[in-house]
Amino acid sequence: MTGRWALAPTEDGGAELAPLGSDGLPAGPVLREPDLAGAVRSRPDVTRWVWRATAEVHPRLHAAGVHVERCYDVEAAETLLLGHEGRLGEPRSAAAALARLRGGPVPPDPRQRAAEPGSQSSLFEPRPVHVPLEQIIEVYADQQRRHDASAHPGRMRLLTAAESAGMLVATEMNASGLPWSTDVHREVLHELLGERYTGGGEPRRLAELTDEVSAAFGRRVRPDLPADVVKAFGQAGIKVRSTRRWEIETVDHPAVKPLLEYKRLYRIWVAHGWSWLQDWVRDGRFRPEYLPGGTVTGRWVTNGGGALQIPKVVRRAAVADPGWRLVVADADQMEPRVLAAISRDPGLMEVAGRETDLYQEVSDRAFSGDRAQAKLAVLGAIYGQTSGDGLKNLALLRRRFPLAVAYVDDAARAGEEGRLVRTWLGRTCPPAVGSEASGEEAGIPQDGPAGSGENGTPATDGDEWVPGYASTNSRARGRFARNFVVQGSAADWTLLVLAALRRSCRDLAAELVFFQHDEVMVHCPAEEAEVVVEAIREAAELAGRLTFGPTPVRFPFTTAVVECYADAK
Repeated sequence: MTGRWALAPTEDGGAELAPLGSDGLPAGPVLREPDLAGAVRSRPDVTRWVWRATAEVHPRLHAAGVHVERCYDVEAAETLLLGHEGRLGEPRSAAAALARLRGGPVPPDPRQRAAEPGSQSSLFEPRPVHVPLEQIIEVYADQQRRHDASAHPGRMRLLTAAESAGMLVATEMNASGLPWSTDVHREVLHELLGERYTGGGEPRRLAELTDEVSAAFGRRVRPDLPADVVKAFGQAGIKVRSTRRWEIETVDHPAVKPLLEYKRLYRIWVAHGWSWLQDWVRDGRFRPEYLPGGTVTGRWVTNGGGALQIPKVVRRAAVADPGWRLVVADADQMEPRVLAAISRDPGLMEVAGRETDLYQEVSDRAFSGDRAQAKLAVLGAIYGQTSGDGLKNLALLRRRFPLAVAYVDDAARAGEEGRLVRTWLGRTCPPAVGSEASGEEAGIPQDGPAGSGENGTPATDGDEWVPGYASTNSRARGRFARNFVVQGSAADWTLLVLAALRRSCRDLAAELVFFQHDEVMVHCPAEEAEVVVEAIREAAELAGRLTFGPTPVRFPFTTAVVECYADAK
């Protein structure tokens, strides 16, 4: 019974399953069981389940109380392998992979459905295309051969395992939800926005600010319409191109202060107002739908709910259950530490291996103790600030940490030349596509799958370049590639942190309830809090060794044990 088994649910609630050999092919006959959960529960010695898509199988198993230690998600693997082969953007479904393998017409991927506010039906919605078990095994065996043909097979296999583990974590987070107090949320909204008016119009405070903005301009102006605001400034003799904060906050005009306050409160009303509360919070839990690997770098997005963009003031509503605590952990200076690990720069690895502040250590070595300048230099090297003062800072950094700077420089050059750029484990940034600029430069934020927000606004968490938006602007792509090798490797590392933490929490009441980029949150009984804090520390250390091999680099987390999320920072 040990080893890997392939599994496919059947339409009658049962399952087809078969043991697999080391080559990925069947090592025994296909079995048929009348109950999916029972089929898995009766085989506790299986080390890894191979299935088409975690979203199709795991919610049903988790709801039935069946724990899955490890899985292999065929469609997640297909996405990674297509990227590695320079084919990201091609259909990634198991049906498409099978068609490519057999030389037939490749079907398009099903369109990403929108999340469904107010219910959990989306968690149990079957995928529209059923693939029989024999065909899943055929695709899986081919994927094993493609892993072997990759640049670093061991790393690529680890990446696939980490991505699959992330799918398990996301499913369980979708089911558990983030503890949320509707009473506190309503109090916050009333405190910030005032009373709601009948008919769905703006709440009192926004209406008051609209009056203040209009009075300052001497005519009726709608602050929610940027064109109207730009026109009003123009009539006042002030030329602005947009109503973005950075552009208007330095303008000397009495409308600026109420306008900026209006914009701040309007975002809260639209993105996390009363309608959001009704749509996304039920049974004392905020329930978005997490989508691992939603961006090119591997960072997560959510399909609706705006979970990765919760304003601090709204976080006051994220409150632990009575007798429970929220353990909120932030990775400290994660990206420069990752740069040290992937570049193998001896000086930067030494700095990143100490318990002291990394930026202060860099400043003592290269910037005469100026921490702020050192931080700008390190982040400038990662994000591509290579002109003006950034160029001078980069030169100083290059003298002290030549391998680290060369690593991101090489990535930027490869990006500019249209070559594939990979994270340490093998996640791949695709080459530029098309012969004309698409109008989107690499690195410009793009929305993820369509969600639903208040007043019809999208509630997605797209935060970076996504597949399909590659640009022929070589410098822009170079900047993105420079950051990609660091940010993407950090995303790969965090997946292994989540996998290790999930395993540590298996025998506890604690549950993972939130994750974004460099922050993870666990909801646990108060008496388990210190155990969870230690589990997070151990998970970070283990993930560092697994991802980057033996290096002196440390990956510490700052943890806070709180009753309310807003108290963590």
